[in-house]
Amino acid sequence: MRAGPSQEEIRRHNLGALLRHVHLGGPTSRAELTNRMGLNRSTIMALTADLTAAGLVREELPRETGRAGRPSLVVRPESARVYVFAFDVGVDRMVAARVGLGGTILDRRETVRRRGSFSMEEIVGPLAAFARQMHRRTRPDTVCVGVAAAFPGGVGRDDGIIRFGPNMVTVEDVPFAEEMTRRLAFGLPVAVGNDANLAALAEQTRGVGVGCRDLVYLHGDVGIGGGVIVNGQLLGGHLGFGGEVGHMIVNPGRGRLCSCGSLGCLEAEVGERALLEAAGRFGPKVGVDAVRAVVDAADRGDVVAQAALSRVGDWLGLGVANLVNLFNPEMIVFGGMLREIYLGSAAQVRSRLAVDALPPSREHLRLRTSALGDDATLVGAAELAFSQVLADPLEVLARAGS
Repeated sequence: MRAGPSQEEIRRHNLGALLRHVHLGGPTSRAELTNRMGLNRSTIMALTADLTAAGLVREELPRETGRAGRPSLVVRPESARVYVFAFDVGVDRMVAARVGLGGTILDRRETVRRRGSFSMEEIVGPLAAFARQMHRRTRPDTVCVGVAAAFPGGVGRDDGIIRFGPNMVTVEDVPFAEEMTRRLAFGLPVAVGNDANLAALAEQTRGVGVGCRDLVYLHGDVGIGGGVIVNGQLLGGHLGFGGEVGHMIVNPGRGRLCSCGSLGCLEAEVGERALLEAAGRFGPKVGVDAVRAVVDAADRGDVVAQAALSRVGDWLGLGVANLVNLFNPEMIVFGGMLREIYLGSAAQVRSRLAVDALPPSREHLRLRTSALGDDATLVGAAELAFSQVLADPLEVLARAGS
């Protein structure tokens, strides 16, 4: 017979839960924390005292209460003192940021990435240099509690090895996490996650999907990625490669060749190249600006651009209908380049849903665009970096401080 959790385990859980409330919700009164966590006031006071002593939060009087009587102290995250490094590796750009507890971006660097090749040094080198620059600007009393990166490819859940990245050219079995950890030399392991999976978690915790427990996030860069959240949990799959919705076959008969080698993947029918070729605009100008130019042209009455969006939107709607039938989500979120494509082809997407999605599954479905925009993947990487300190605040802080 398994024994129940010990008092120390309960305390550790409650410390993490309280810190998570403040990290995600911002400054929160003791009274509100008591209500949210279902604990008594003395327990909340003891927990906040422990977190305050560790330098993770601070307590202060509220600015205005509007009520008579003694005001409840407000608990605030120590955003300026406790932080993580977050990296976002995209096909066209790379971003590094220092993110404070509570989600505040304290510092960031960004650079353009050249398409058509993959070099570990060309990615790890600039990112590590950015992190060192930002680290030198920190105060002596600050502490880094985590490092994580978002990458557009299949990432092994347990080892941070990039198993595949079709749109990054010949990316296969790359020990990205290990190399980043070595180059940074911060004494902290670098966690790596698939960019769309991390963006899905970011939208659920800080974006348009807050409070939504069943959500599918679709991310467009050059290709199409996805993150599926079921009952509040990311659907990762056996080895961590779940959610590759861009490689769902939607047009097996005469489909376009996908970068993965298959024919008729959703990515091949809906991605950047498919839209630009259909609009007669595929050439030197690529990326999100090129996609936006097609959407803008369609808005101005360009019939070729309108036809291109209609075609791509029809395939996108078919893919969304399949996802709705499979997962019955409460919300579908369109992010990255797909935000622009969806806004220009919403009628086609909804038309496909009306025909191909099961009526009970689509009845209460909400279609939304990303609230975090181009930073969704970066925010997701930051949340991955914070995950350990939120699980065990005092232990992680002590380890990082040493």
